[in-house]
Amino acid sequence: MTQTREHWGSRLGFILAAVGSAIGLGVLWKFPYTVGKNGGGLFLFSYFICIIIIGIPVLIGELLLGRKSQRAAVGAFSTLAKPPSRWNIAGWLGVFSSFLIMSFYSVIAGWGMSYILMSLVGLYQKLSPEDVPLVFEKLSKSGSITLFWHFLFTLITMSIVLTGVRKGIEFWSKLMTRALFVILIALFCYSMTLDGFDQALRFIFYPNVEQFHFSSILEALGLAFFTLSLGQGIMISYGSYMRKGENIPQMACVIGFSVIFVAILAAMTIFPVIFTFGLDPEQGSGLIFKTLPYLFAQLPGSLVISTVFFTLFVFTALTSAIPFIEVVATNIMELARWPRKKAAFVVAAGTFLFGIPSALAFSHGLFPSWEKVYGDNFLDTINQFVSNWMIPIGGLLTSLFIGWGLKREFSRGEFPLGKGWERIYRGWHFFMKWIIPLTIFFIILQKSGIIHFDGDHHGSYPVEHDAPRDKGS
Repeated sequence: MTQTREHWGSRLGFILAAVGSAIGLGVLWKFPYTVGKNGGGLFLFSYFICIIIIGIPVLIGELLLGRKSQRAAVGAFSTLAKPPSRWNIAGWLGVFSSFLIMSFYSVIAGWGMSYILMSLVGLYQKLSPEDVPLVFEKLSKSGSITLFWHFLFTLITMSIVLTGVRKGIEFWSKLMTRALFVILIALFCYSMTLDGFDQALRFIFYPNVEQFHFSSILEALGLAFFTLSLGQGIMISYGSYMRKGENIPQMACVIGFSVIFVAILAAMTIFPVIFTFGLDPEQGSGLIFKTLPYLFAQLPGSLVISTVFFTLFVFTALTSAIPFIEVVATNIMELARWPRKKAAFVVAAGTFLFGIPSALAFSHGLFPSWEKVYGDNFLDTINQFVSNWMIPIGGLLTSLFIGWGLKREFSRGEFPLGKGWERIYRGWHFFMKWIIPLTIFFIILQKSGIIHFDGDHHGSYPVEHDAPRDKGS
């Protein structure tokens, strides 16, 4: 029996759901940290260009595949490819990536939920600067507490997904994404009153040529790709819920520029706090859990500010976690003919169980020798594997399929009519056929260590977050 496919109830609902998916923990912290490390304003400009010439075109392609096929990631490639075809491996890579991301993403988000509770009880106000980082050390090494928050965050995410597209994903995405914007703008307005605001603006926007290298451009390319939730099957699934009359290129531009806006706003919110207290802005993601709590405690209205910040942190994580479960559940619904509630429950249970080693990674409750064998704990190993290999390869295959494996009449039919749009389509198709596959391939070579450049940072871009590490930054 064929199930009627759900669609977004409104254009705004789709935009807020897509923007919420893209604005993950990486945008909240990894973006501002990377901007400072790679030359400030020059890197920022490079990131803008990469969003426009790489991110938005690929986003258009993924939305196009979903709406044209009316299927999730795996089904989209199977439906649109010429049979027999193995292009659907790109869809499977996206599905597995989302599953693995959710397994450790909920652990990081769970820590954020724990910090909301610690903020409400005023824990930081009772501690010295030296003791605040130790709170995170105790939390991350407490297997039972981390498992509790890991379970609770997964349960909340599942409860939203199992209620469907309109009543669940769209409703809660609209609510939380709006709240995210309001909270972020309120925190930004507060940051404008701090002494370090002018110094933060200079740090973010000043073009520091000495710190900018060719490898910084590659970092900007990778960051643009990952901050738009591309290569994970998410936007293909979201595209399949779009109605025929919606303007895909226009929607993709709105989403892309919204992500840019939030990334800049997050940077201008966090760094004034850091500079007000004269700290090093390049300490890394550990600042979120190890330093910012103490800094919040020194500001007027610390309980409110700290609680609001970590609520923002959790909302940001939740709007990104919803599509991680949704994309896997939707593919199971289509391939196995399962009802939504069963698929959502099984996927959530699976990500929770697979995430247990990540929840116990810092306490060494499972696989105590994992770090000695693989050089990193379980959580960071999975993070690196997905970030450096699965998502870039999935994105490469997606761009190759759109440029070479998809009939042009299929892709052209999803663009608006008119001579102006015809020129835009030709330019977009050229980029998808040549520029973007070569660029992604270049990134893979650089990240794999096959090619090197002056000032190469050898970093990786975690999907929507940079996991707090046991080793400092």
